Amino acid sequence: MINFDYVRAASQKAVTDLLGKDPTAKIIAGGTNLVDLMKRGVEAPEKLIDITRLPLGKIEQVDNLVHIGALVPNSELAAHPLIAEKFPLLVQALHAGASPQLRNMATVGGNMMQRTRCTYFYDTVLPCNKRKPGSGCAAIGGHNRMHAIFGASQNCIAVHPSDMCVALAALEAKVMVSGNKGERKILFKDFHRLPGDTPAQDNNLQRGELITGISIPLAERFSKHATYLKVRDRHSYAFALVSVAAALQLDGNKIQDARIAMGGVAHKPWRLYAAEDFLKGKSATTQNFKEAAALAMKDAKAYEGNHFKLTLAPNSIVQALQTITRNI
Repeated sequence: MINFDYVRAASQKAVTDLLGKDPTAKIIAGGTNLVDLMKRGVEAPEKLIDITRLPLGKIEQVDNLVHIGALVPNSELAAHPLIAEKFPLLVQALHAGASPQLRNMATVGGNMMQRTRCTYFYDTVLPCNKRKPGSGCAAIGGHNRMHAIFGASQNCIAVHPSDMCVALAALEAKVMVSGNKGERKILFKDFHRLPGDTPAQDNNLQRGELITGISIPLAERFSKHATYLKVRDRHSYAFALVSVAAALQLDGNKIQDARIAMGGVAHKPWRLYAAEDFLKGKSATTQNFKEAAALAMKDAKAYEGNHFKLTLAPNSIVQALQTITRNI
């Protein structure tokens, strides 16, 4: 780990000013991902900006929105009674992530900013376009069991590691950011990027911008019938091979609306819009779930080590939907 300067920011403006002046600076809060990357030499910021004293730790309902500050710890968010009542899907996803110790430190904003856990990204000896643009993607011809089946490119086939973000994609959250040009909101579906030709860019934050929080629209119709299914190699502290965040609005056995997103399959949380559209107006039957899952897999592409995901992913979608509708 290289030497670095440490600054404790007293205001949002101080943070955005520092970020704008120093392109090597990084924000630190819980540090559950950044510190690991620094230890391994993957990240080498010359300056760390500590934002833990900024007033970004509230959870509150304002009209038909729930606002969650960027510095809310994952454990606090999962235990909050408002979140448990309104967004059980988010609570399940948070409990599926990391370990209790990490959830106590990890923040909402940091969770959104965490980087891929691709083995080649972490190994500084091997080529990785995310770590060193233009060096190549060792995963394409290497050990790619954990890697993407949607939205990948010839430059990168890594996946986004978050569970929380998969639920937020399904809940159609918005990301609130602040910068020297003012404040703006980004639809959650547009926050993270696919790799394309610039896999080193994980998201659509502009230089000098700070995540201040997220807002989630209240949708009572999705709070009763929802589940987060995470398929992984071991039950505790493992990243998803495939995960499914699913919520249905039901009238008896009839599906009025659907939200489905997947994790462990793309460079960003992957919404299954075709499957959602197919299910609207249909009966909640296993056959319809299977047809929706087949539509969701239309553009999937496997690599040598992850062909099993082409079976695991649709089976997981069907299982999640069956779980939701088991007691109707």
